[in-house]
Amino acid sequence: MSAPRLRATPLPGIGVQYDLVTREHRHLSVVAHRDGARTVNVYRADDPDSCAHSLKLTGPEAGALIDALQPSHHSANLLHTSDLGLVAERIEVAATSRWNGRVLGDTRMRTETGASVVAVLRHAEAIPSPRRTSGWWAATL
Repeated sequence: MSAPRLRATPLPGIGVQYDLVTREHRHLSVVAHRDGARTVNVYRADDPDSCAHSLKLTGPEAGALIDALQPSHHSANLLHTSDLGLVAERIEVAATSRWNGRVLGDTRMRTETGASVVAVLRHAEAIPSPRRTSGWWAATL
């Protein structure tokens, strides 16, 4: 199957409208507003010039939708999901975080957040399965 064709139409003073016709011959459009907002339009199957549904999204909402549609492209932190509903995600601990510099066992992270730490990544080195009560280097976040 060939890639769908996306047609861009400048909308002076508004932004750009992107039109797509799906393999089921449904007409969709996205208006990318200059302020970052997006309007998603779905047109009627029996009249492709008549809009059936229109949804206006803020810039952050549009970004979240992009993440949902292509997580590998926009969510580099998402590493794996499973049929059991488990998600492996990379989370950076900021220098200002209350977790930074604390021994893993002292954080009570699993108790407080429900998250399990399966590895600590420091620079180019990974510490898999860090022990909760081990020394500073192996278990300090």
